[in-house]
Formats: sequence, C-alpha cells, structure tokens
Amino acid sequence: MFEIRKLFVSARSATIELPDGGLYNTQKPYRVLLNGQDWGTADTVIHSLYGLWPDTRYVVKVIDGEKEVGRIAFKTEKESYTLNVRRFGAVGDGVHDDTAAIQAAINVCPKKGRVLIPAGDYHVLPLFLKSHVRIELQKGATLWLDTDRTKFPILPGMTLSTDEKSDLNLGSWEGNPLDMFAAFISGNGVKDAVLYGEGVLDGQGDKADWWIEHRTRRGAWRPRMLFINDCENVTVQGISFRNSPAWNLQPYFSRNLKFLNIHVTAPADSPNTDGFDPESCEHILLAGAHFSLGDDNIAIKAGKLYMGATYKTPCSDLEISHCLMENGHGGMTCGSEMAGGVNKVYLHDCLMRNTDRGLRIKTRRGRGQQGVIDDIVFENVMMEKVGTPYVVNCLYFCDPDGKTEYVQSREKQVVDERTPRIGRIAFRNVTATEVSCAGYFLGLPERPIECVEMENVTITCGADAVPMAPAMACGVEKVNRKGLVAINVDRIVMKNVDISGQDGVRLECENVREVEE
Repeated sequence: MFEIRKLFVSARSATIELPDGGLYNTQKPYRVLLNGQDWGTADTVIHSLYGLWPDTRYVVKVIDGEKEVGRIAFKTEKESYTLNVRRFGAVGDGVHDDTAAIQAAINVCPKKGRVLIPAGDYHVLPLFLKSHVRIELQKGATLWLDTDRTKFPILPGMTLSTDEKSDLNLGSWEGNPLDMFAAFISGNGVKDAVLYGEGVLDGQGDKADWWIEHRTRRGAWRPRMLFINDCENVTVQGISFRNSPAWNLQPYFSRNLKFLNIHVTAPADSPNTDGFDPESCEHILLAGAHFSLGDDNIAIKAGKLYMGATYKTPCSDLEISHCLMENGHGGMTCGSEMAGGVNKVYLHDCLMRNTDRGLRIKTRRGRGQQGVIDDIVFENVMMEKVGTPYVVNCLYFCDPDGKTEYVQSREKQVVDERTPRIGRIAFRNVTATEVSCAGYFLGLPERPIECVEMENVTITCGADAVPMAPAMACGVEKVNRKGLVAINVDRIVMKNVDISGQDGVRLECENVREVEE
C-alpha cells in the first residue's frame, strides 16, 4: 500500500499523486476504480480525473492486478452554472472566429461557474481570464491562435498613474517592463480561477511569422501562451500547450499557483519557447508536467536590474516534482533575469533527457545586490544524455553588454550595488549518464559561489558524448569526458560522489577555498 496524496479537487476534476517510487511514470500501470466503477488506467505519478460531478463524494481505489494498493476519498466542489460556448455562438469549425463568443461566456459567467468548451476546433484571438470562473477544454477541443499579429491587442509595459506616484506594469519582455502582444490566455489581477481539461491550445508559432527574426520587435514583443499578472489562487490542470510564439507559461508577480499534468511541446529548433517561466512569484506547485521544446524547460526568473531594484520581489517557495523534461537547453534554470532574487526552490523526483544542461544557474555582474540565488535543492533526479548536468555560471554573456570587460573579467571587480550573489546549491540522490562534462561551477572572483553540496551523486561521462561548452561565458571552450570544474567557489561538499569515464581528474579547482570529501 502507498499513501495517495490529493493535490487538487474542483467541481469536475481532481489530481492525485501515486507515490510508488516512479519519477514521471509510475513503476507499473494501475487500474483506477471510482466509487467501485472502472475509471481507466493510471501510468503517471501525477494523475488527473475528469468528468466528475459537482458536490459529490468520491472514493478512488488504485488496483495492482487484483490487489488494492491505495485509496483516497474527496468531495468535489459545488458549481453554480455551466455555460456552453456553443450557446454563445461559437462554431468550432476551425474557420469561424470564435473569440467573441468564448470571451462573452467568460465575461458573464457567475462566481463558481464553468465555461465549457466542448470538442471542436476553435479559431481565436487572445482571450482573458476572469476571477472565480472555471474554464474547461474538454477532450477533443483545440483552440487555434490567429496567425495575424496586426489583430492582437498590445499590453503596455508601463503606464504612469495620473498623479505620477505609481506605475501600472501590464507587459514584460525578458525581465524588463516592455510592450508585448497579449498572450493566448491572459489574466490580470485574477483570483480563484481554473483552466483545466484534456484539450489543446495551439499557438501556431510554426505557421505564423513569430519565429522569423525572433529577436526583432515588430509592433510589440512576442506573446506567450499563458501570462498571468498579479494573480492569486490560479490552477492550470491537464491542458496541452503547443507551438508557442515565444515563452509558453509565464506567471508574473503572482501567488499561490498550481500547474498539474500539463504538456508543453514545441519543435527542438523553435526559438525562445521556454516551457515554464515564473517571474517574481511566490508559492508555486508544478507537478506531473511534460516538456519537450526548443529552449529552457523551466526558467525561474525575477527581472533585470530595474525590476529587481524597484520592486525587490524574488521568485520564492517553488516545488517542482514528477516532471519529464526532454530536449531544449536546461532542465531547470534559474536566471538569467534574476535581479529580484530566487530562493527556496525544491525540484525532486524528476527525469531529464537530451537537454543541454540539467540544473542551470545563469547570472552576471549587473544583476544587482537583490539578485541572490539561494537554497536551491535538486533531489531524486535521473538525467540521461544531459550534456552538463550541473552548471552555475556567474559570467553569463547575455544582453548587449554581455561580452564587455566589466561583465566577463576574470579579475576581481569592486563589490557594489550591481554585484549578484550565489548562496547554497544542493544536489542529493542524483544520477547522470552519458554526459560531456560532469559539472561546471564558475563564480565571480570578487564574490565566489558560497556553497555547493553534492551527496549520493553518480555521474558517468559518455564515450560517445558530444563536445560542448559547459557554460556560456567568454573563454569557456568545448570539452568532452571532463570531470567537475570549480572556479571561484568558497566551499564544496562531496559525500558519496562517484564520477567515472572522465579523462583526467575528477575535480579540477581554481580559487576554491575548501573541499570537504
């Protein structure tokens, strides 16, 4: 028997955790009984149930063969009304513009009501969430985002208040308050909202011009798939996001969020299609997600210098569990826009495959004294064909000035209000196979990385691994079959760390004050 954990229950759906020791998938498929009736098969640790009835008590039993191995009981929430978008004029033929019909249903939906989008193909422009409303995309429902950017509304980056004492930040681009096209789904100041179901949001980035000259601003910066700004108690469950014009999911200055059983996909060569980019947020659970895309799978952020120094809002208290990260650059990244700081991040029980890097921390001089990355824990993780599983890079050469002498100098600079800090980073019970470089820790000479802890870590260099530059900083050459490299680190703790297959030493140090083995 194992203890099933309830993660989320709404009026029509629920998400549970089946902790049988699996990472993303369970160790074996299980039969699920709901109130004694067969309800299907569960083969992922984070499992969602749909088609439930409001205000109803359910007992879930998990069956292995003929043996019950777990059970849980819960009661679904009450629901006020269901508004079917077809009754509002939505056609669902993939041709007719269904934006107004769907938005009208959302706008008039009462508190605790459901907006139902049944099976069909809906051609739409950007849509906006509303507080206390649940939106369900049923299985077979696909929303297709219009490909004509001239039809998109623009969210201004910053608007000064009438009395000139405050500002309103509605748009963002890579850590700065800049005008952006409205996301596929946007929420501003929304509370207690749910976007759920087995349907699909397709951003049609592959059919539009968003990926062409992607670094050029045309009208405004490219839209996300989901952008929620100053929102609270929002849950996204089950939805599949694909072919985003830019970053996929960006919670922004928001709190108490859940993302459960989501699927985020884009071609491996698609530009800047990060999977999940929380920025200056607090209290987030990301569980059971599958990412396969063209950039960082998860990128935790807190703005560039203006946002960090002005709002002083870190990204804090994030739990990431039972996720599958495939392709792309980093499995989980912190930065490089992190001037407000990132702390209390716990990633555990995850599987990473074919990403350039595993845990990737990116910062640089100029991110500022609020830019503190601390208390990052990476536990119970399997990495397969991940080029460099551990990277902490304090000389990341991003931004127009990224390769200047000030940013890239290997000599000590003055510690001032522009200098970021890296605190404690921990890796426990982690296995990485077929890597090019076991790990690369590059701190600032004037402010070294404070502490790297590695416990029960196994790293195997691959005989056929591809040479790569482990960190994107000037002077870092491509390597292969390389052990750990530590430059400008105060303290490294290595307990039961096994590194094999490398050419040369297992740990190469430069300006490392203490190594504890």
